[in-house]
Amino acid sequence: MRGRRSLRHFSAEPVPYELIEEAVAVAAMAPSGANQQPWKFIVVVDAEVKRAIREAAEAEEFDNYNNRFPEEWLQALEPFGTDWRKPFLETAPYLIAVFRVDYGIAGESKIKHYYVNESVGIATGFLLAALHLAGLATLTHTPSPMGFLGKILGRPANERPYLLIPVGYPAEGAEVPNIQRKALAEVLVRY
Repeated sequence: MRGRRSLRHFSAEPVPYELIEEAVAVAAMAPSGANQQPWKFIVVVDAEVKRAIREAAEAEEFDNYNNRFPEEWLQALEPFGTDWRKPFLETAPYLIAVFRVDYGIAGESKIKHYYVNESVGIATGFLLAALHLAGLATLTHTPSPMGFLGKILGRPANERPYLLIPVGYPAEGAEVPNIQRKALAEVLVRY
């Protein structure tokens, strides 16, 4: 897992769908509050849908970078060379839109779900690990707000966008920033 890195430069080279399906199957094995499995993984391959997602994400990100983000956040992002442009949303062969299912529906009744964010976070971690171990590159992309995803993908009101993950092979010559991880002694506390 030390080699897993977020990537913003994807090859358009096709990726076997079976790799995506198997990674989602791994994610679906994650533990969840009361075993309610409050997640949906929407795999987008259609070029027109990916374009619509890119356009909506870029509109939000343009506003973020130019009006919403505080200066200290922009400075924190500077080493990564990011801006409001998100071409990877069209280049990557797949986009996986992870949705949290806030409550279940049985007829006219709502079924309360427990520990939704925690459960979906764990499942997403499983997904990212499985995709990495399959030899694929990913990016955890969180355009904010993400309400446009539910609209474009036609999701019901009980589902909320959680994360958007472009998936594919790295583009030839793709580079990632040289970052350092904290030492184990900085994150591990033993009592």
